[in-house]
Amino acid sequence: MKSLRIDPTNGLCGALFLVVGLFFLVQSVGLEIGTAFRMGPGYFPLVLSGVLIVLGLVILVQATKVESEPIGPIAWRGMLLILPAPILFGLTVRGFGFVPAVFISALVASFASTRMTPLMALVLAAALTAFSVVVFSYGLGLPYQRFGPWLRF
Repeated sequence: MKSLRIDPTNGLCGALFLVVGLFFLVQSVGLEIGTAFRMGPGYFPLVLSGVLIVLGLVILVQATKVESEPIGPIAWRGMLLILPAPILFGLTVRGFGFVPAVFISALVASFASTRMTPLMALVLAAALTAFSVVVFSYGLGLPYQRFGPWLRF
């Protein structure tokens, strides 16, 4: 009989997905789910938990079949610049408005790459900001203030 071997890298990732998916599943219990067109507060956590649980199971099954490379060094630069970007957006969107908040967040996150030049970061942030305004303000008609009270004199 062949022993079951689980690749530690994929096994850890699969288990992490499962734990996070189960956490969201437990959190969505008791919340109104609604329908796909009239979503309740429990709809998104339930769908997210289902996706994470399925991904976790797929990764765990793959971990028994394929041996991957060992986990490399932690990308500190990426974590220090990408993870705070949504927090920065949330802290500045009401005061600065949608356009400057998206621009600042994209600019900060773009420097997570060591190959990013300042000019390219500005171009990328401007393009992402323009795309976001077109999609969210004009396309979807969301009621965001494009420029907030901190920029009004």
